[in-house]
Amino acid sequence: MDALEHQPVTLPDSDFNYNTDGYEGDAGEDGKSQDGSETLPFIDESPTMSPQLCAPQGPDGETVLPTPLLAGGDIEKGLEMKRLVLSGFLASEEIYINQLEALLLPMRPLKATATTSQPVLTIQQVETIFYKIQDIFEIHKEFYDALLPSIQQWDEKVTVGHLFQKLASQLGVYKAFVDNYKVALETAEKCSQANSQFQKISENLKVKGPKDSKVCTTTSSMEALLYKPIDRVTRSTLVLHDLLKHTPKDHPDFPLLQDALRISQNFLSSINEEIDPRRTAVTTPKGEARQLVKDGFLVEVSESSRKLRHVFLFTDLLLCAKMKKTAVGRHQQYECKWYIPLADLTFQTLDDSDACPSIQVLPEHEIEEMKIKISVLKNEIQKEKKAPKGQSRVERLRKKMNEQESWLLLHSPTIPFRIHNKHGKSYLFLLSSDYERSEWRESIQKLQKKDLQSCVLSSVELQVLTSSCFKLRTVHNIPVTGNKDDEETPGLYGFLHVIVHSAKGFEQSANLYCTLEVDSFGYFVSKAKTRVFRDTTEPQWNEEFEIELEGSQYLRILCYEKCYDKSMLNKDDNEIVDKIMGKGQVQLDPQTVQSKNWHMDVIEMNGIKVEFSMKFTSRDLSLKRTPSKKQSGVFGVKINVVTKRERSKVPYIVRQCIEEVEKRGIDEVGIYRISGVATDIQALKSAFDTNTKDILVMLSDMDINAIAGTLKLYFRELPEPLLTDRLYPAFMEGIALSDPAAKENCMMHLLRSLPDPNIMTFLTLLEHLKRVAEKEPINKMSLHNLATVFGPTLLRPSESESAKGQHITSASDIWSHDVMAQVQVLLYYLQHPPISYAELKRNTLYFSTDV
Repeated sequence: MDALEHQPVTLPDSDFNYNTDGYEGDAGEDGKSQDGSETLPFIDESPTMSPQLCAPQGPDGETVLPTPLLAGGDIEKGLEMKRLVLSGFLASEEIYINQLEALLLPMRPLKATATTSQPVLTIQQVETIFYKIQDIFEIHKEFYDALLPSIQQWDEKVTVGHLFQKLASQLGVYKAFVDNYKVALETAEKCSQANSQFQKISENLKVKGPKDSKVCTTTSSMEALLYKPIDRVTRSTLVLHDLLKHTPKDHPDFPLLQDALRISQNFLSSINEEIDPRRTAVTTPKGEARQLVKDGFLVEVSESSRKLRHVFLFTDLLLCAKMKKTAVGRHQQYECKWYIPLADLTFQTLDDSDACPSIQVLPEHEIEEMKIKISVLKNEIQKEKKAPKGQSRVERLRKKMNEQESWLLLHSPTIPFRIHNKHGKSYLFLLSSDYERSEWRESIQKLQKKDLQSCVLSSVELQVLTSSCFKLRTVHNIPVTGNKDDEETPGLYGFLHVIVHSAKGFEQSANLYCTLEVDSFGYFVSKAKTRVFRDTTEPQWNEEFEIELEGSQYLRILCYEKCYDKSMLNKDDNEIVDKIMGKGQVQLDPQTVQSKNWHMDVIEMNGIKVEFSMKFTSRDLSLKRTPSKKQSGVFGVKINVVTKRERSKVPYIVRQCIEEVEKRGIDEVGIYRISGVATDIQALKSAFDTNTKDILVMLSDMDINAIAGTLKLYFRELPEPLLTDRLYPAFMEGIALSDPAAKENCMMHLLRSLPDPNIMTFLTLLEHLKRVAEKEPINKMSLHNLATVFGPTLLRPSESESAKGQHITSASDIWSHDVMAQVQVLLYYLQHPPISYAELKRNTLYFSTDV
C-alpha cells in the first residue's frame, strides 16, 4: 500500500489493536511527497478522526480527562485489561526500537566515510537526515528496558505511571525532530538522486523482527522509517487514554498517567497549530494547497455494467479511482479512471441528454434473497466460532459472506447521480439514497462558489495525486461485515416506531413532506414517507410509522418540497425531482431506544428543525403472538372464533381490505411493502375491533398503504399463524423435497389438513396477491416480493412452538431463522395454478408421512 506523499497522522480507529500487527502492518509505508510542495503531516486529534483523542472541554476550557470505567468488583478485571494493553504496547515498542535501529545502522558508516576522500554524503547531510534519531532511540530503549520487568512480574502493586510521565517529559526531542522532518526528507531525496550508492542504501534498510516472531528481518525504505517517530506520539497518547480507563482513581499510577496524557495532548496541539493546511496532497494551479474534502465508495455504470469506484473530491477536482489488483504481498494502489476539474463540472439532468446509459435494476426479490443468504451465513459463522474446531470453516464462510455483501453493495443502488464535464464525457453513478446524492452535490457546489480555474494534470502529476489518495482517504474499507471487528455493534433487529411530529424554520410556504431511511447491509433504504402538508411554513404531520430494522444503526430524515410541475417529472423511475430542503441523521443507540417509553428528539438540518419521537421493539418481542384477552374484537382472536361469530367463511376484515386494495391500490408502487401511517392503522384496527358502522367510509378515505398495513397487522396478530403451529414443521419439510411430484402431493395434503376458515382465508388471499402481481410493471411487486412480505407473517410459529425447535441465540438469528423457507412455501402456492376449495377437498392423494 505504498503511496507517494505524506500521510496525515490520524489516530487509529477506536477499536485499534495494540498488538504487534497494529504497527508491523504499516512498516513498508512511505511518508513523502514528490510534488515539491511538501508540508508536514497533520497529527490528527480531532473528534471526527478518533473518539479516543477527542478531549472534551470543561466549563473553564480545560481538557477533561477520561475517567476509569471501574466499579468495585471490576477492579481485578480492570487491572488485567491494563496488563493486556501494556503487553501489546510493549510489543509495539520493540518493533519501533528495531525500526529506529535500522535507521541508525547506515548512519555510522556514512558518518565515517564523510571525512574520507570518497564520501557518500557530507557530514552536514548525514546530520540533517538522521537528526535526533539517536536521542529518540535511547529514550525508547530506556523506556522499554524499564517497562519489561514490570509486565513480567505483574501484580496490582506494579506502577508504570512514572515511566510514561518521563517519556512524555522528553517530547521536546520529538518537537526538534518534527521541525527538521521536511528538510530531512528533502535532503534524503536529493542525495538519492545524486548518489546511486546512497539510493541503494536508503531503499533497502533491514528491520529486525520481534524476538518471538518467525520473521527475522523485513526491508523498508528510509523515508518510511523517518515517518515512524511522527506516528508514534499519537499512538502513545491513545494508549494513555486506555490505561487511564482501566486504572482505579486511587491507584498511584492514576495521577501520573493523567499528567503524561496532559503533556502529550498539549504537545499534539502545539504541533498542529504549526501545521497548516490539513490533508495536503499537491498544489493546485493557483499555487494553493490541494486538499481532500470528501471520499467514498460509489457504484459507477461504465460500459453498461456496474463497477465499484473510490471517488475523491479535492478542493479543485473530482477524481474517480479503482483499486488495482496487485500480486500477493504487494501493496495495493489506486488507478485513476478519470478526473474532472470542478471548474468544468456540471450536474447533468435527464433533459440534457437522451443518451444516458440505461439503468439495469435487479428484481427486488433477488436483493431480498441475498439479504437472507447473508443473514444465514452470519448465523453459521457465530455457531462455528463456538465450535471447538470451527476456525478454518469460519474463514471460508467469511470469504463467501464478503462476496455476497459486495454483490449486494454493487447491485442495490438505483438512484442516479449524473456528472458532466463541459469539455468532455458524462458519467453516471448509482447511489442507494437521495441523502448521499445530496451530500455529494452540496459538497461540490460549495467548492464551486470559489474562484476555480480549470486544470490539466500531467501524467506525473496525476500519478502523484492518485498515489496520494491511498493515505489521504478517510473511508478505508467498503462497508461489509468482513471489514468490521466482531466486537462492533451489530445494530438493531426488530421494529422502530417513529412519529414525525412537525417542522419549522422554513422561510416561505411550500408543499412539504419527509422520508425516513435506515441502514441495512451497508447501505441506506427508504422505509416510509409522510403525506404532503400543503402550502405551509410549519407542517404538522404527527404521523407514526413502524419501520423494520435489519441490523440498523442509524435513522435518517429527509425533508422535501413537493414538485407538482408535470414538465419536471421523471423520465426515469429513480430520478427524484423534488427539492431537498434539509436532511439529518441520528444514531440508534440501543440504550436510549430500547426503553419502553417514547424518546423525543429534534434533527436540525440547514436551519430547519424536525421534531420526532421513536421507540424500539426487539424482533423477539414483536414476534410474540399474544391472544386477545377479549373475545369480542377481531385482532388477536382465533380465526375460527371470528368466522363463527360473523357466520362467514373469510373474516370481514380480510374481505374489506382486499376489496379496497384492488379498487384503488393495485397500481400503487410498493403496495404491501411501503409502511402505512401507524396512527391510521391503529384507527382502522380499533374500528374493525368495535365493528364501527362507518368502517366503509373510513376505508374509502384512508391512505391505501394504511389499509394494506392493517391487513398485514391482522395476520401478524393472530394468536397462531394462518398456516398453524401444528403443521409448521411439515410445511418446512415439504418445501425442502426435491421430487416435484412428492412436493405437490405433500403441499396439497398440508393445505387440505388446515381448518376450513384457514383454508378459505388463505385461498382468498392467494388469489388477491396473484392479481396484485399481474400489475408488477406498474406497482413493482412481483410474486416473490409479495411472498417475502407475507410468507413470515402467515407461517412464523407462535413463541411456544418456536421455543420447542432449535435454540435461537440472537436477534439476527430470529430474523433469518427459517425465513427463506417461509417465503418459499408461500411462493410455491402463488406460482401454482389456481387451487379451488372443492378440488382440494375432492383430491384423494395422501401424503405418506403423518402430519
